[in-house]
Amino acid sequence: MKVILATSNKGKVKELKEILPEFDLIAYRDILGDFEIEENGKTFAQNALIKARAIFEKLKDEKNFIVLSDDSGISLPILDHKPGIFSARYAGENASDKDNLEKLIQEIKNLNLDSALAYYTAAVAVVGNLGEWVSHGWMYGKVITTPRGDKGFGYDPIFIPNGYTKTLGELESKIKQKLSHRSKAVENIKPLLEMLKRKLN
Repeated sequence: MKVILATSNKGKVKELKEILPEFDLIAYRDILGDFEIEENGKTFAQNALIKARAIFEKLKDEKNFIVLSDDSGISLPILDHKPGIFSARYAGENASDKDNLEKLIQEIKNLNLDSALAYYTAAVAVVGNLGEWVSHGWMYGKVITTPRGDKGFGYDPIFIPNGYTKTLGELESKIKQKLSHRSKAVENIKPLLEMLKRKLN
């Protein structure tokens, strides 16, 4: 069974391959090239399903595959839980990770703070001939206004998980994998993936 990843984010592809080494994971762009998927859902779960369904629709004539997608982001209670589902485009539609990071830092500074409580949410969707499923995972901590570390991607250089003093940009990948909201969501859905693998192989 092939697992087609409905993401073109290299950081996410790398992380998912580390979390699921026993599965044959393929980024959709390696099969279909790049194309735009409009993420117009109102929740992480809705956006994850939108992406997975779009890829599944293009590949539905293939055999023995499922599509796995995730939608994830960071939320700050003090900012009314923003950026939330807009995390990847917080600074605009074509914003880079750096642009989004700088905007969030500025928003915190505008409140005369140098840190704030925050949490990551991940929704992982699986779509295949046998049905559709969604799983969630969360990671809690705080964000700071001075980025530290060059590991990870997105908002990782300013996020410090509860119980740690280092940012996700500084922590080793094995530690981050254990803590990750995405890891937790994938672990919750892994029994399903194993069942589908037995059925589709």
